[in-house]
Amino acid sequence: MRIMTTAILAVTMLAGAAVESRAQDLDVGQVAPDFTLVSAGRDGVGKAVKLSDYKGQTVVLAFFPKARTGGCTVQNDAYRDQYATLFNGGKDVTLFSISTDAPETLASWAKEKGYPHTFLSDADGIAGKRYGAYNASYKLDMRLLYVIGPDGKVTHKMQPFRETDPTAYTELGAAIAKARTGTKAKSGR
Repeated sequence: MRIMTTAILAVTMLAGAAVESRAQDLDVGQVAPDFTLVSAGRDGVGKAVKLSDYKGQTVVLAFFPKARTGGCTVQNDAYRDQYATLFNGGKDVTLFSISTDAPETLASWAKEKGYPHTFLSDADGIAGKRYGAYNASYKLDMRLLYVIGPDGKVTHKMQPFRETDPTAYTELGAAIAKARTGTKAKSGR
């Protein structure tokens, strides 16, 4: 009974957190708010990353609650396993997985799991607040995703991102392709 009560409480808290984060939602077509966060990856803790430095590329911001948890591992494993096709192997597409975990925690996890993409530590919830992902009650970024086109505008959002649903990755791949080809078509490239 105690386990079931704990599980129900956890689901209720996360559902409430998702509702709270939607109040600050960012719409498709809006300019993506800038931020600077510390990066981490399988090679360790990196440098400060400023989103606006990636203008001209397609950027995916994948907010998630906590490293090494079930759903978050499923999500980042899928990114790793589909990196070459989904994110064009990192060529003209940058994936940032963002959580409130410390950079050292994210770097350790990335090394252990062989994740090829960059993690960003949103320890103070700065980016999460700007994107409607941060839940102050639990001090976590909730699971949602934005695709940002090379022009710096939001082209697609998935709220919440359905990490265990294979069709979510198909939808994400189509959104990335559309953001990439839409900008090339407009610029004549």
